[in-house]
Amino acid sequence: MRALRILLIVVVILGGLFVIADRVAVNFAEDEAAGKLRSTENLSSTPDVSINGFPFLTQVAGGKLDDVEIGIDDYEAATGNGGEKIRIDHLSANMKGVEFAGDFSSATAATATGTATVGYDELMKAAKSEPTDIAPGITAKVVGLSDGGNGKIKVSLQATVFGVEVPEPVEVLSSVTVKDNDVEVVADGLPEIGGKQFAESRIRAITDFQQTIDELPGGIELDRVEAAKDGVEITVKGSNVELAG
Repeated sequence: MRALRILLIVVVILGGLFVIADRVAVNFAEDEAAGKLRSTENLSSTPDVSINGFPFLTQVAGGKLDDVEIGIDDYEAATGNGGEKIRIDHLSANMKGVEFAGDFSSATAATATGTATVGYDELMKAAKSEPTDIAPGITAKVVGLSDGGNGKIKVSLQATVFGVEVPEPVEVLSSVTVKDNDVEVVADGLPEIGGKQFAESRIRAITDFQQTIDELPGGIELDRVEAAKDGVEITVKGSNVELAG
């Protein structure tokens, strides 16, 4: 009986040591992965990396991690317009089936899903914010974007008639969708300005616009988008996503 108690105590101690060693190893690996990702993607700050699942050491031995979560703040994505960038306030991704090389020089996730948040101030970069002619003596421009409710964007226009600004902005509810790597904003209906309707092509040249968001980490792509309180929330996805290498 005494020998059995001693054996049980030894098993508990060894189990505790294994858990401690496993957690130390996973913390070290998360820090190393975060540093590698920052270097690979030229990030301005170190991202958050969480390796889920227990035990970690057995996953390492098998050469594949079940579940890795990544969070990046203030990521600058390409817009396809020269060297212009658009800031993503927060990009998060959940990676499944992450396989890595034996020397840990590269890692690839079988699948990835996540979200990206782009503020309305950043999306305004693609809107027509310069006065544009819609009729002789009448111009209009986009002066603001905001949440219109029910997944819609409210586009606010400022019109000028023969040099005099219309007192109140004209507001248009617009649908926002993803097409390829573009976030597209399209007015649901045509507004009246000064009590008049204008040619659809001229109005839509102002109300409708597209913003390319490209070169996201690892090759993940835009999937869906909808308007939210502080900006648009984009669902991203990818397969065979390269985390490093």
